[in-house]
Amino acid sequence: MDRTSREAWAKRVERWGDSGLTAKEYAAEIGIKAHTLSWWKWRLSSGAPAQGRRRRARRAPTTGAGATPLTFVEMATAVAPEPLEIVLRSSIRIRVPSTFDGSTLARLLDVLEPRG
Repeated sequence: MDRTSREAWAKRVERWGDSGLTAKEYAAEIGIKAHTLSWWKWRLSSGAPAQGRRRRARRAPTTGAGATPLTFVEMATAVAPEPLEIVLRSSIRIRVPSTFDGSTLARLLDVLEPRG
């Protein structure tokens, strides 16, 4: 089977789009399968690198009774800003996210405990 580069397929897909023909019509004109042309259009638009032929997944080497070696990677988590907590004289607690709207909060506080 002829191994054509990703760049060559990108050009073919681009010319196909410019042609206004269906995949079947354009593929017949240039002597390839319509399914292959459509697959390359999908592959190129998904941004994933082309990997040629599909390969069977390799099994990880086992150590002992069916166990596989694992690699642990520490991942940093996004730290969300802490919410504010307001405790009113009436013991009502209000948790306010850090992205609160000040005027809305002021109206809420006036309703719950009017300022005098």
